[in-house]
Amino acid sequence: MTINLIFKIAAVGILVSVLGQVLKHSGRDEQAFLVSLAGLILVLMWVVPYIQELFETIENLFMVGM
Repeated sequence: MTINLIFKIAAVGILVSVLGQVLKHSGRDEQAFLVSLAGLILVLMWVVPYIQELFETIENLFMVGM
């Protein structure tokens, strides 16, 4: 995992937060929810491969001992 991924996640978090607040104050709660959901899905798409790699590494670690 690189530091760039952490910066990307932070940037998405800040952007989603600002957009969510603007949309909520303008009375568009549904769009604010959709922006939050889109941000969550985007970040999950970036993080899931690293989680999969972690589980594969753990699985290989325990297979070596058997």
